Amino acid sequence: MNRIKIALPEVWHFSMDITIRVTDLNYGGHVGNDSFLSLIQEARQQFLLSHGYEELSIGDVGLIMTDVAIEFKKELNYGDIVKISVTAADFDKLGFDLFYKMEVRNDEVWTLAAKAKTGMLCYDYSQKKKMQLPEDVLKKLSNAATDI
Repeated sequence: MNRIKIALPEVWHFSMDITIRVTDLNYGGHVGNDSFLSLIQEARQQFLLSHGYEELSIGDVGLIMTDVAIEFKKELNYGDIVKISVTAADFDKLGFDLFYKMEVRNDEVWTLAAKAKTGMLCYDYSQKKKMQLPEDVLKKLSNAATDI
């Protein structure tokens, strides 16, 4: 069976730490796949906020997720401290991809827990149609690595 393989970028524009809550766990006692999506959504929102944007207000458009891929590497458990790094890449006229690197800290060592990618499309929610990526957003997010 073929497996998803996500090639992560070398440069990361943003990172945040989050502690795994009991509500993130599934019946197997570890973080469920739906909670992984929630964790990367939180990281996406924090990444956008760090650049002065929100998912529904990035320039003069909103964002809608068109696809997602997650490559699981390690279980996450209650109380784990997870660092989620985010970067924007693969820009085109209608959107871009966001990449996520999730690492868990054990004994002061960070270990890869998951890789993820979301396709983000510029979208006008009131008109229900896709929109062009604003030039200022492209410049800001594609140059973000030089800002840190």
